[in-house]
Amino acid sequence: MSGSNATASKGVAGMVLAALIGVPLIVYLLIKLFTSGMDTNLTSSTMTGEAVSARLQPVGAVKIVEGGAPGSRSGKSVYEGVCISCHGAGLAGAPKFGDAAAWTARLAQGFETLSKHAIGGFNAMPAKGGAADLTDDEVKRAVAFMGNAAGGKFEEPAVAGAAAGGAIDPNVKGKEIYASVCMACHDSGAAGAPKFGDKAAWAPRLKNGVDAAIANGVKGINAMPAKGGYSGSDDEFKAAALYIINAAK
Repeated sequence: MSGSNATASKGVAGMVLAALIGVPLIVYLLIKLFTSGMDTNLTSSTMTGEAVSARLQPVGAVKIVEGGAPGSRSGKSVYEGVCISCHGAGLAGAPKFGDAAAWTARLAQGFETLSKHAIGGFNAMPAKGGAADLTDDEVKRAVAFMGNAAGGKFEEPAVAGAAAGGAIDPNVKGKEIYASVCMACHDSGAAGAPKFGDKAAWAPRLKNGVDAAIANGVKGINAMPAKGGYSGSDDEFKAAALYIINAAK
């Protein structure tokens, strides 16, 4: 009986030892199995801030076009914000930017046809390159910018309110500002403001010249606050001032 007991004791000890070694080993192997490929090497090039950020970007993210108020963006701005995604590398059959050979046949179609295709969509290109917030003129400016880079002679549509040389047109932007801000006082002559078109009322204010009168308006004078309360740029206010002054000459 003593021999049997010894054999049984050895068997129990072996089972306990196997359990102590085997169970952790099995757990370890299971963990490795389910985390396979998840080892993280923080020094890897795939773990840089830029790489991680790129992987976290949403699919189909829309790139915001910079460069000014809606309707005023230049062809270069639209190209760099939208069109470059395909035309920069010539993806999906898009003629590559600056590639005269790729653009030759397209330039021969003329500016209006190319603009129509860009606005409405053509082949793999969606309408307005996928940037639905662009105005038709902004798309046309991008067409002109890209076409001209490949040898075209297109003219970008002008921005409303801008005169030749980039100056702000008093008869467009100036009139607009007058109608939305200045007319509150100048239309009726309220608060001592010289009435619109009243040459006699404006004569003493213009005695030192137009520039001096505009400078007073920018700073504010008497009951009139700086720029008449207009929150836009000084150049835009000057356009409004010129619009009013020209009406009194």
